[in-house]
Amino acid sequence: MTIDFKIIAFDQRGLIPVIVQDWVSSEVLMMAYANREALELTQKTGYMHFFSRSRNCIWEKGETSGNTMLLKEIKLDCDGDTFLAKVRIEGPACHTGKRSCFFRTFLGSETPSVSFLKELKVYLEQRQDSDPETSYTAQLFQKGIKEISKKIGEEGVESALAIASGNRRDSVYEISDLVYHLLTGMIVSDIEIEEIIQELQKRHKTSGIRSKK
Repeated sequence: MTIDFKIIAFDQRGLIPVIVQDWVSSEVLMMAYANREALELTQKTGYMHFFSRSRNCIWEKGETSGNTMLLKEIKLDCDGDTFLAKVRIEGPACHTGKRSCFFRTFLGSETPSVSFLKELKVYLEQRQDSDPETSYTAQLFQKGIKEISKKIGEEGVESALAIASGNRRDSVYEISDLVYHLLTGMIVSDIEIEEIIQELQKRHKTSGIRSKK
């Protein structure tokens, strides 16, 4: 598919802002600029390329840090002067080490982010190499998939009982335990959060009865 540059409203410097968003959680990760060459390289390689105004050159996200951004979709706004790029990211987007460049709340109050589940999964993956004597997570991984499966079953029952009791606080606590153990099960099974979301999205497009069949 060729890029129709005629519909893109580049500014006087030949640049256009690009808002970058996580394709799964929709979290806004960063904002940068691109020119025609950067867009062509993004299309050719599948990875996000931008134009650095300070260095006056093209750069690929992750070329030095390894925190690359695989393009999943890019959209042009109604005025043709801003792009929205949805990406799959490896590592943090911000040079500070934060997942998103927008980590400082300026007005309003902080709200929980779905992206934390991805952050938690990465953290749990790292804990596999920790000392089992001091880390429950490492201990759980050391015991293996059968023990993890057993814990998921136990936490599932406890969550169901808490929900049935009508106790909201207990339900939140037990469901949190269940999600934690489900993440460890996904790690040992090499399942990504994106796969679960894709499956749910696929089911969402069909009726519950048809998807069951």
